[in-house]
This record gives sequence, C-alpha cells and structure tokens, in this order.
Amino acid sequence: MKKAKIIAILCAAIMILGLVAACGGSGSSGRVELVFALWGDPAELETTQEALDVFNDMQDRIRVTAIQIAQEEYSERLLTMAAGGNMPDCGMVDERTAIGWTREGLILPIDIYAGQPSKPKDGITFKDNGQTVAYSVASEVLGLWFNKDMFDAAGVPYPPATLETAWQWDEFIEVAKQLTFDANGNTPNDPDFDARNIVQYGAYVNCWAWQMEVWALSNGGRWYSQDGKSIVFDAAAIEGMQNVYDLYLVHNVAPFNAGQEDNGWWFSIGAGNVAMGTDGQWSTGFAGDSDIDYGVAVLPYMKQQANITAGGPVAVFADTDHPDEAAEFLRWYSDPENNWGPIEAGWWMPNMMNWFTDEALLKRWIDDTPNRARLPASSFRTAMADVALHPSTQPTGWYYTPNTDQVDRILIASLSEAANGSKTVAQVIEEVRPALEAALAG
Repeated sequence: MKKAKIIAILCAAIMILGLVAACGGSGSSGRVELVFALWGDPAELETTQEALDVFNDMQDRIRVTAIQIAQEEYSERLLTMAAGGNMPDCGMVDERTAIGWTREGLILPIDIYAGQPSKPKDGITFKDNGQTVAYSVASEVLGLWFNKDMFDAAGVPYPPATLETAWQWDEFIEVAKQLTFDANGNTPNDPDFDARNIVQYGAYVNCWAWQMEVWALSNGGRWYSQDGKSIVFDAAAIEGMQNVYDLYLVHNVAPFNAGQEDNGWWFSIGAGNVAMGTDGQWSTGFAGDSDIDYGVAVLPYMKQQANITAGGPVAVFADTDHPDEAAEFLRWYSDPENNWGPIEAGWWMPNMMNWFTDEALLKRWIDDTPNRARLPASSFRTAMADVALHPSTQPTGWYYTPNTDQVDRILIASLSEAANGSKTVAQVIEEVRPALEAALAG
C-alpha cells in the first residue's frame, strides 16, 4: 500500500509539473495558456472546472487549465515549484502567506480591480503598507452554530441571531451549562454532576489558532499592531483566550480539544454531542450532507462585540509571462456571477460589496439557496450578512501582517499546554513571545 501511494504521489507530481511547464506560452491555437492552482476536495475542483469551461468557451484569447493540490501541502508544493521556476501563472493563496509572499517576490502586487467600477469589500483586501496586493475570492465571518433538537429537548430558547441581542460571555456560559449533561442527566449546576462522564456538551469554541484572534479582539485586546509591524498579545488578548480554554478547564461545558487541527464544525455540531459551537460561514455548506437540524446565531462577546473576516485570496504569481491575462482571468473568476457554485452550496459568501447591499442580490444568494433557507434565511441575514458589514467586524491579522503562517505554527504547537491546563495562556505567551516576534519579522 505504501509503495502504491508513493507511486501515485510521484505520478501526480509529474502531471502537475507537466501542466505547469506549459504556462507562460501559447497553445497551437495561438491562445495564451494559463495554469490556475487551487486546493480543495474533488467537488470543489469539479465546480472550478465548470467555471473554467465557461471562461475558456466565451473567448478565444486565453485558455486556463486547473491543477489541484491538497490543502495541507498546498503552500509547500507551490514553494517547491517556485524554486524550480515552474510556478503556476495564478492561483489561490493561503491567507496567512499572502503578505509575506508578496514581499518575497512570489506574488505580483497587482490590483486586479484597478480602474473597475466595483470592488470587493475593503475588509477582505490584502494590503502591504497600504498597497493592495490581493483580494479574497469569498467573504467569510464566524458564527455560532447550534443543534435545534438539543435546545428544544432542554427547553432552552435558541441563541440570538442579531448583534443587538447577542449574549455576553457569562450568558453564553450559563446557557451552555443548561445544555451540558452527564450520564445521569445532571448539569454542571447540579451538586451530583459528574464531569468525568459527560454525554452532551453545551458549547465548543473552535481553538484553531487563527480563529482565536476574535476572542482577543472581543476582550479588548490585539494580537498585532494595527500597522502589522509588531506583536502585541496584550493582557486583554491573553485573558480572552484563557476564557475560551476555561470552558473546558473550569466550567465543564466543552469537550477537550488541543487545537491541533481545524475541525470546528465536525468536532462540535457535526459530532452530534455538542449543542452549539463556533466556526466560519462555510459551515453552511455542511447542511446539504447533514441530518442534523441546525441553525446559526451571532457570536457571544466578552467586553465588546467582535468578529473577523476571512477568505482565501487569489493572486498572480511572479513566474508568469502573462500577468495582464492572469489578472483578467482572476477578475472574471472572482465575480460571484461566474463562480456561483460555491456560493449556492453555502461554502462561500460573495466578495463584492453590492451583493451585500442590493436586495435582489441578497435574496438570490441567501433566501433562494436551500442550505441558507433552512437555517432559516432571516437568521442567516442577521447573523452572517449583516455582521460582515458591521464596524465590529475587523480584518483578520493576515490581511495586513506578514508571516502569520509562522505565528500560527508557533501558537498551534504551544497553546495545547494552555488547552490541557498544564500552563496558563499568559505563561505560554511569555515563553513564546520572542519566537512570535522573530516569526513576524521573518
């Protein structure tokens, strides 16, 4: 089995390199040939290929071929290609590397919307010292997902779906206690509660490194300076992160999770034993494959309401011989009209501002898409679309800070000790702060 797997990987690598070797030239038809790289599962490749087929058939100047690389090895594979001078013409980029790769000369700092009448939301624009270098192809925020049946069985009202009625953190904990049960039906509020024998948890907060930034902001702190040039991780940020781990360590309302992988939805609502959990808007896409009747609400907050933007960007890579054509394709590809599949399925929210302000467009991508309509659509509008435009929603650090991938690696490796209670978040950050500062500096 191992030998067969190695052969398969080598064959895939040869195929990829063969495709990439064709970029930068013109085909026999005289068309400019571009290679577009993406990550994701086979379904995402199928959806992308459908879009490329439309683009390739609608004009005779440019032909785009897609190559797909597993997300967990995507950045490393592209760096290997860059070292060999075989990087694709354009493609998706890990959000955490966009600024750093621009500074390293791997990405051309091309504003693909320069001179265009419409642009994506400002909060999903990657800026290096104020210069636009890339845009997210989707606009994402975080939400609180919940199992309706568990709330109904406990006689607990559903979480609020508007920012005006959002729970404060202490309210969130109290509701989580009402939804946490041991094998004998006791909750953490009961004297006989057995914390070693919990069968249903009331809450889960995704501890994957970058998602933890929202709780630093919610508690009035910061991870990075606003100019993206220095590490902050102040006392308020540290306290906010500790509050999350205390859901497990102190309040007994959340399952243990060391935060070593991005498994928010599957570890919470998707696991079937958690009443509510935080994760990104893309969790809407799981509805079509889930038998769980779940809904969406706004995040609780600590000292102030906060949310963070997310969304993988697309960029023109420095190796291309056709930057103008690559930018033209990416501008077309990023248009919601031309990449409707992921939006309709619930994986993406549109990236363009008018899709959040025009009522006809809002209805089209929210009310008229089955996975959002079942939440229901009215809750999705207030818990996701409205939140995406609200001033309390801030760009995630990677939109203006370099090397956040390196920062995340350090946090993932070290915060597991805070998750299991062997150290506090304050102790962990004190130990790794020099490494965080070095990582940010590159």
